[in-house]
Amino acid sequence: MDDVEELCSRLIRLDTTNYGGGESAGEREAGELVATVLSAAGIESKVLERTTRRSNVIARVPGTDSSLPPLLVQGHLDVVPADPAQWSRDPFSGEIADGYVWGRGATDMKDFIAMVLTVVHTWAQEDRAPRRDIVLAFVADEEDTGADGAEWLVDEHPSLFEGCGATISESGGYSYHVTHASGAPMRLYPIGTAERGTSHLRLTATGRAGHGSRRNDDNAVVKLIAALDRIAQHPWPIRLTPTVTAFLERTGKALGVEVDLSDVDGTLARLGKAAPLVENTVRISTRPTVLKAGYKVNVIPSTAVAEVDTRTLPGTELELLSTIDTLLGDGVTREFVTRMPALQAPIDSPWFDAMAAAIRSQDPDAVVVPYCMGGGTDAKAFARLGIPGYGFAPLWLPEGFDYRAMAHGVDERVPVQGLHFGVRVLDAFLSEV
Repeated sequence: MDDVEELCSRLIRLDTTNYGGGESAGEREAGELVATVLSAAGIESKVLERTTRRSNVIARVPGTDSSLPPLLVQGHLDVVPADPAQWSRDPFSGEIADGYVWGRGATDMKDFIAMVLTVVHTWAQEDRAPRRDIVLAFVADEEDTGADGAEWLVDEHPSLFEGCGATISESGGYSYHVTHASGAPMRLYPIGTAERGTSHLRLTATGRAGHGSRRNDDNAVVKLIAALDRIAQHPWPIRLTPTVTAFLERTGKALGVEVDLSDVDGTLARLGKAAPLVENTVRISTRPTVLKAGYKVNVIPSTAVAEVDTRTLPGTELELLSTIDTLLGDGVTREFVTRMPALQAPIDSPWFDAMAAAIRSQDPDAVVVPYCMGGGTDAKAFARLGIPGYGFAPLWLPEGFDYRAMAHGVDERVPVQGLHFGVRVLDAFLSEV
């Protein structure tokens, strides 16, 4: 068995790029490596594919107490594209240098898969077992629609996850360096207990086609641009959810700063370095990202299309749609490109307490807080089976390391020490929860 950093490197070297729209390098080789590592630990696995080469690996690690509900540990094998010309190293080299493992997927999320496999292999070597059954799901297609991954598994193979009491996956449990009001350094560890919903919208403006040199008061492009400007400039009101409220209150208390829930913007200013963890999750967001119109500079087109990355908070979709409808204007319609609900898992729960305890077992000074993820994960798919999802992929990160810029970014990398820390935390959590 490789060290965790070597296993992470091997996974990165297997190109599993998901280009979107069904185009992919495929996850099969990575899935085969995962299955091989599990087999070496004495764990049988299933490799399931809806589409050729889009592999999903499912396994079950037996626990010592079958009366306990299983825990689902899930991660995705695919990665987003990387342009080698922009990187200082080959994004699929998996190079280990300067204390980091470099490459696409290093933090999103082949690091987590390598850590989980290392824990399972350690149990086999030391003849140990977790308290409860651990269901492992390493899936395809998270970086697009999930149609070949979690969404398909939930639709076609729900029995594999029957009885699971919770799931853990990416985007939480990492160290985040902040400063106390006294000036003392502190480490927050945010655990994801909520996710904003995804309500991506496609806007279509229609008008009268005509010659570009002539007056046209029914120009689809003009209508669309005006609608997009109104949407982009709209001041969405603050909507505090249970997770965001808990984050503000607990983080403020830990940092020794005043928290005023009636003045969230003022509170965010006082939170300093901690503010970026929450500032994107206190309100709905609508950000135009795609524009399509016309085919020739001297022709006014009859239609113009835009797509808007829209994120909602629990209970806010109706507010979103009614507001959007007032902002569109005449001649512009909307439809969903993607529609997934926001999620909220219990904060005060044995699951959260066990995650916090596992982090503190390795960092006694850790301040563990719940937080809401600004984006989305495969937890949305498993939530359809009634399984609450937590973002818990623990890592130790050095001060100044911009972890949140790594996923989908240039020169993505993960610290080797962080991987070893994550293995110890996951071992403590998965063994005892």
